Parts: sequence; structure tokens; C-alpha cells
Amino acid sequence: MTREERKKFEGLHSPYNKYWIPCVWFTNLAAVARCEGRIKDDHTLKLLLQELNGFRGKCSMLFHYDMISVPLVYTQVVTLAVYSFFLVCLIGRQFLDPSQGYPGHDLDLYVPIFTLLQFFFYAGWLKVAEQLINPFGEDDDDFETNWLIDRNFQVF
Repeated sequence: MTREERKKFEGLHSPYNKYWIPCVWFTNLAAVARCEGRIKDDHTLKLLLQELNGFRGKCSMLFHYDMISVPLVYTQVVTLAVYSFFLVCLIGRQFLDPSQGYPGHDLDLYVPIFTLLQFFFYAGWLKVAEQLINPFGEDDDDFETNWLIDRNFQVF
């Protein structure tokens, strides 16, 4: 990027990401290169622009994933469902032998190992799903969106 292009890029004030501006500049430069004969035929230009269009589409999808998050009510409902399910499982999966003649049908108190394992797996899965609320945030375990876009611009 030249200094003049950088001034234009930084001079454009937008509330959204400006990943598409270098793509437009590249398209214009490719058209000029075709007119000047640096790109030999239209098929090569078409393939070049198709690759750029695919790259731009993937950057757009990455931006959309960052901008549109999972509604908070979904995570709240799933959290409530997981914890209430396991509370009911801890009571419902107790071993009760009616032939023992328990007065009032009291519960046998033992540790339901498989129910606890199931709870740990589901709770862990729930914690991973909670990261979907903002996967491109500023936490240490989030995706670094700006770094990904900058890297892709440098590689391509």
C-alpha cells in the first residue's frame, strides 16, 4: 500500500471493517494491467478476479460472524435446560428397591457416577457453546479476527 493509498484508507470513516477497500483497488489495478497488456488474456484476468472474489467473500463471512452474535436468550435457555435436566436426573436415577420396604419410599443415597460423568460432559459442552456468543472478542481464548485478515492480505 502506498502512502497515498494509506491516507485514503485511513481517511475513510466507517463504523464497519474496511477489508473490501484493497480488494476494490486490486480489481482496478488488474483491469489497468489487462488494458496495458501485462495480463495476457481475459481468461487469466477472470481467474484472478474469481480468486479475489472468493477471498473477499470469505472475509465478508468472517466479518458477519463477528458482527452477528448468537442471541443471549438461547444460551440462557440451554443453561437452564442442562442444569434442570441434571437436577432431575440426580433424583430420578436413584436406586429404589420396593422389596426392601422403605417407609415412605425414601431415596437411596449413592453417587450416580455415570450421571455425574454425563453432567460434566454436557456442562463442558455448554461452556464451549457459550463462547459462541462472541467468538471474535478480546479474550485470550477468542479468535483474533484482525490478525487473520492482516495475515490473509499478506499471504495473498
